[in-house]
Amino acid sequence: MSARPEAPTRPGPHQGQPVARAGARLEEAQSAMILVHGRGATATSILELGSAFDREGMALQAPQAEGYSWYPYSFIAPLAKNEPGISSGLVAIAERVEEIVAAGIPEERIVLAGFSQGACLASTFVARNPRRWGGLMVFSGGLIGPLGMDFDLPGDLAGTPAFLGCSDRDAHIPLERFEQTGEVLARMGADVELVVYPGMPHTIVQDEIERASRILELLPSA
Repeated sequence: MSARPEAPTRPGPHQGQPVARAGARLEEAQSAMILVHGRGATATSILELGSAFDREGMALQAPQAEGYSWYPYSFIAPLAKNEPGISSGLVAIAERVEEIVAAGIPEERIVLAGFSQGACLASTFVARNPRRWGGLMVFSGGLIGPLGMDFDLPGDLAGTPAFLGCSDRDAHIPLERFEQTGEVLARMGADVELVVYPGMPHTIVQDEIERASRILELLPSA
């Protein structure tokens, strides 16, 4: 059995923040989705993304960042500049995983999704906690770390389905890092679909929702 995500060693800025919930009650759910919001947004607002998938029997959980931001600078800034925000944000996701697993839903039926800052955190969390997840949805984001960083990460994602969508000219997400994220996840064993949208603004479009929703069709039965 794979090890669980690391528990927090000390409280960070995002520990003790509210968690927004929707969908099926966790104790009755067959699957779960953890949604991570972007800078300046709220946990409640990102739940609208989960609702767009309209999956029966799925519990939705969204942690809230302290101050509406998971970390202060760009996700490609030196890692130390964005601490303790990054580590605390990853712990916030791990806490949600622990609660969901404790309710009887295994990781292979947990989908992680995020937009912008949230997509950066979600993809980084999955890459740092490799195992067979139910899926990963990355909307305009990528692995956290400066450009030129070598993401030689150990572990096997064991066929985890992953959808990654982003504009070719996103002011916040360099195309180089977006494409590198897909390459790293694929090298770690994820089944990656990466789509670049010409001229798309920093948003989520319907084609992304439709493509990402295919991941839910692959979730194993309870």
